[in-house]
Amino acid sequence: MNHLQGIHHVAYRCRDAKETVDFYHNVLGMTFVIAFAEDHVPSTGEYDPYMHVFLDAGGGNVLAFFELPQQPEMGRDPNTPEWVQHIAFKVDSEDALLAGKARAEAAGCEVIGPTDHGIFRSIYFFDPNGHRLELACDIGTDQEITELRRVAPDMLEEWSRTKKAPRHADWLHAKARASHRSQT
Repeated sequence: MNHLQGIHHVAYRCRDAKETVDFYHNVLGMTFVIAFAEDHVPSTGEYDPYMHVFLDAGGGNVLAFFELPQQPEMGRDPNTPEWVQHIAFKVDSEDALLAGKARAEAAGCEVIGPTDHGIFRSIYFFDPNGHRLELACDIGTDQEITELRRVAPDMLEEWSRTKKAPRHADWLHAKARASHRSQT
């Protein structure tokens, strides 16, 4: 296998390509970079007109969407809670996180957070298509990240056996709770 060089793009479905591009540009500051429109799917040859739009998510990352006007209305997996499937974007500071929150709220989005996860803080909101979005800024120390990497295999092994949250990183949750208490 060739060595992977990263993710070329991640693609999701949207209800309206223009509305989606406008949202991601106006709320998250992404640049609309490429669009493809076809009547036939190149990989299968089937007739299924679509618009495929690509947005620059920063750092060489590309987020893409398909508008599929002849397909049934888009939905989501009813067996998966809406908080599980989401797109998380990294911001460089807590100030940028709060600015993102203000921008999303100004666009009419209901925003949850900031939520403290111990090594990063996040806000959450939905795009016009119902995709949950997260903005996250790292706050963890190098020592904390190193420790989490050290215990990750043990945590996964314990989870695999018990399906209960392992306690290898209780210190992380205590840190987040302490931060939450100091902010309230």
